[in-house]
Amino acid sequence: MKKKIDPTLFELCLGIAAYGVVFEIILLIFSRKITYSLGLLIGVVLALAGAVHMWWSLNRGLDLPEKEAVKSLSAQNIIRYLILAAVLALLIGTKLANPIFTFAGYMGMKVSAYLNPLIHKLLTRRREDSDGSIV
Repeated sequence: MKKKIDPTLFELCLGIAAYGVVFEIILLIFSRKITYSLGLLIGVVLALAGAVHMWWSLNRGLDLPEKEAVKSLSAQNIIRYLILAAVLALLIGTKLANPIFTFAGYMGMKVSAYLNPLIHKLLTRRREDSDGSIV
């Protein structure tokens, strides 16, 4: 059984990945410290996981009655931020990767959300072009 990915989630994840690639290129131009790149990679992976978790919790929460939905969505939001805080604390303690760049990578979710209308427009235009339709 083949499941189709939600188009909005796909566009959000595509934006996060694109943000990570562009940020990494800029990072490599100015610095070649592996801890910076590793921190950025961890942040982008956390952003992708956070986006999928947000999509899952919203789909689940919208099927619940109003009061239960508010509780469920609030709890899931707290879980996402606790995981981010735990990863940042671990990175600060171990110095494995740069926590500032991890947070910057996680902010890719925000940047992607703001750029989503543009990403959607570009992908829709590309689909229409490949279908042979007039744009």
